[in-house]
Amino acid sequence: QVQLVESGGGLVQPGGSLRLSCLASGSIFSINIMGWYRQAPGKQRELVATMSTRGNTNYADSVKGRFTISRDNAKNMVYLQMNSLKPEDTAVYYCNKVVGDIDYWGKGTLVTVSS
Repeated sequence: QVQLVESGGGLVQPGGSLRLSCLASGSIFSINIMGWYRQAPGKQRELVATMSTRGNTNYADSVKGRFTISRDNAKNMVYLQMNSLKPEDTAVYYCNKVVGDIDYWGKGTLVTVSS
């Protein structure tokens, strides 16, 4: 069993920055994909960014050039640096870990971009 705990959400003005963190605990597997998804009010959950243990990344077009995903495998952490935030980035951000064919999810952290 894997547990994921997110932190770092909050209220930020447009153009500002936030850094999200996610700690994975429980059964830790060496080969996996970790990433971030988000769900805005009234919308479906969508991919933001993912990163494999080898460092391969995948970003949603809407965040390319503004968000950066990184991970520390030794600490079982994944991060999301969010710059140039826009009101449309407002959502609950969820940490995700894929091990084999199993998805694990955190409970989410709210990011609100508003003046």
